[in-house]
Amino acid sequence: MSRNDNDKRSDRLLLDWIESRMASLSRPMILGICGSQGSGKSTLARHLSTAFQAAGRRVAVLSLDDLYLNRQARQKLSREIHPLLATRGVPGTHDVNLGCKLLDSLQGLAPGETLKLPRFDKANDEPHPPSQWTKLRGPVDLILFEGWCVGLRAQPPAALADPVNSLEREEDTDGRWRHWVNQRLEQDYPALFGRLDALLYLQIPNFAVVQRWREQQEAETAAAAGPGAARVMDAPALRRFIAHYERLSRHAMHSLPAQADVLRTLDAQHRVLAQVFHA
Repeated sequence: MSRNDNDKRSDRLLLDWIESRMASLSRPMILGICGSQGSGKSTLARHLSTAFQAAGRRVAVLSLDDLYLNRQARQKLSREIHPLLATRGVPGTHDVNLGCKLLDSLQGLAPGETLKLPRFDKANDEPHPPSQWTKLRGPVDLILFEGWCVGLRAQPPAALADPVNSLEREEDTDGRWRHWVNQRLEQDYPALFGRLDALLYLQIPNFAVVQRWREQQEAETAAAAGPGAARVMDAPALRRFIAHYERLSRHAMHSLPAQADVLRTLDAQHRVLAQVFHA
């Protein structure tokens, strides 16, 4: 993603805002970064981390994706709850307790103390072995926690009645999957998202751009993983995969602009159209 002058200006304003919020806290700040698949959450987190580290700040970056359950655990959910839970992504397919422990540990990391952050191998659809996790040394000043549904609240039950795509119409005919996912988001995830000190939301032009953006991401994943990767998706598989995320992504597009502390609006080329600070 190339960055124009407006993008860079928006980044400078965001850095100043985060610095101000950090100064008001007596502990490391946790900033949530939310946006649809392909919206640039990880890229923004890297930009912010690089900028703050250049200024002498110590930054930890944790992705919600790195909390995915392994295939065996998801297969168990698919047998016991619903077959669609074999696919990673939706609430209920993350280790929420681990996420809570990691955020707490990062905030309390003492000088010289170390902590390993898990990493998930998307090309092979499994967590990386602990030997490949990221090792951090304390203390930490800023924690960037990014993910496609970070900070999102559950939908009202009435909103679950109608399917949003063919996946729900054909494979969740009784709504059992989407109700269970929504229940997990309502009951389990507030403990994790409630640890945020602030939330930044990346608003995309429409859901249609997600397919193109994810195709670009998948090509990058394939190139990085090499010929031995087992789980790189082709276009039809990718469309089906994205359908698992569509309901809550659309819900986020409608609900998070008013909820987020920072709203960054993007165009189809990931350029920043506007940035609004709500707090």
